[in-house]
Amino acid sequence: MADSELKVQLLLTGNEIMSGDTVDSNSALIAQRLGEVGIGVYRKVTVGDDVALLQTELAAMVATADLVIVNGGLGPTIDDLTAEILAATAGVSLQEHPQAVAHLQQWCNKRNLELNAANFKQAMLPAGASIVDNPVGSAVGFEMVLGDCRVICTPGVPSELIAMMGDIVDTLAARLQRPPGRNILRLQTFGLGESTAQQIISDNVTDWPQEVDLGFRAGAPQMEIKLTIDNAAATAAQQQCRKTLEQLFGDHIIGEGAVTLPQSVLQLLRQRGASLTTAESCTGGLIASMLTRIPGSSDSFHAGFVTYSNAIKQSVLGVSEKTLSEHGAVSEEVVREMAGGALKRSAADYTIAVSGIAGPGGGTADKPVGTVWLAWGDREHIRTRCLCWPVERSLFQTMIAASALDNVRRLLLGIDEEPRYFAQRGAR
Repeated sequence: MADSELKVQLLLTGNEIMSGDTVDSNSALIAQRLGEVGIGVYRKVTVGDDVALLQTELAAMVATADLVIVNGGLGPTIDDLTAEILAATAGVSLQEHPQAVAHLQQWCNKRNLELNAANFKQAMLPAGASIVDNPVGSAVGFEMVLGDCRVICTPGVPSELIAMMGDIVDTLAARLQRPPGRNILRLQTFGLGESTAQQIISDNVTDWPQEVDLGFRAGAPQMEIKLTIDNAAATAAQQQCRKTLEQLFGDHIIGEGAVTLPQSVLQLLRQRGASLTTAESCTGGLIASMLTRIPGSSDSFHAGFVTYSNAIKQSVLGVSEKTLSEHGAVSEEVVREMAGGALKRSAADYTIAVSGIAGPGGGTADKPVGTVWLAWGDREHIRTRCLCWPVERSLFQTMIAASALDNVRRLLLGIDEEPRYFAQRGAR
């Protein structure tokens, strides 16, 4: 059966998803990874931890789909029901699976844990099930063929699902014998919105090739532009579209694949043998956190200062009391002194400083909520900019942290042209 004809459904399980305590990101991940090999999801259903409802829904899916991926319910607790539901739907018993037992024992040994009865529940699988390896968690995945439908059961823990999806997608692609040449070229951007990007393309490109599918995936802080082709014959057209986008958005393109702003900045610093320090107020250490999530960041990130109060700005970074009293904490003068103080107190070559009003309170007529001053530069020259990003608090912090990193990226690349968001978000 051709990929485009494959009927795929997702069954998401768990009371925590139904109640909103857990946000479902797994279905998006599954759909994205399947899409990379030309497999589309046409239906997904979320059901709580209810045996009757789960069994009814799974039976209906098996009767109408070619592939069902069940996500969740593989854990050691009483409300983890997936193995039981699949066994009942298949009309078989639950049995101890030797491979699952070996996996559990290895997982426990690695952590100096005793394999207890609760964990052992994860080795009781439907008779005839095949193991799907889980390189991270204690619960193996498993799959069965029920009639004309293949059912693959995966864990609900996002990190475990991520670790498993590569092999699952590769196996499915091999079974389907997908046509060679399908490729998705992903460009990561910052400072562009979907509508803005689409309008610029529409205004400047009148002959976009039909064999290259243009797509966007908005996010915070980055937006992804996707160029998808279904066969190798369209590779040249795909590369030409990439050149077109680089001409239109060049300085807003961070890189290809899954690269992030922190990764880009650290790579540029590493290439130059240089380092960075941060002085943060309104972002509360988020910039430093974004950088230090990346393995090897210690090569290029030397120190981060979270100076939330005025007193700490003075005592830690050397910001003068006079500057604070005359201009206020959210001012060009203060972020300049914060940036300079961070450089003096570290061995870093480059610096970032931010001070702003994250809200929801604290704004004034002159400095409304969302106002922020950025400073970035080196020991020779500090640059500054005032922006206004009047969004909810956590999004404000995310976008300001990304803006600060983006301007360091631009400095390291020698980009003099101002980003579009300076005009869009410039303080009025």
